[in-house]
Amino acid sequence: MKLLLDENLQKKLKLDFTEHEIYTVTDKGWNGVKNGALLKLLVQENFDALLTFDKNLQHQQNFKHYTIRVFVLSAPINTYQELTKLTPLVKKHIKSSNPGPVIVVS
Repeated sequence: MKLLLDENLQKKLKLDFTEHEIYTVTDKGWNGVKNGALLKLLVQENFDALLTFDKNLQHQQNFKHYTIRVFVLSAPINTYQELTKLTPLVKKHIKSSNPGPVIVVS
């Protein structure tokens, strides 16, 4: 699966998903790209999912227009120590055949 870590996530989180093709926004040179444009880039580049810490994203975009899944990581703080605790849940959802377009993982 081809995954993108949003710029609001710790880059170290890539280490939790080595079995997937995983990039950060910085890896792709997409820093500062707004959410709507970012989602279009994800579709153009054949990404399967976006991992983000942006809890408002699900309310700002109409995901019926996109073929990717979005995993919103919900933790008390945005540190690797907290986010890595959510990795097993994200992986479980990734393996799910029909998890829906937006999954909040907490």
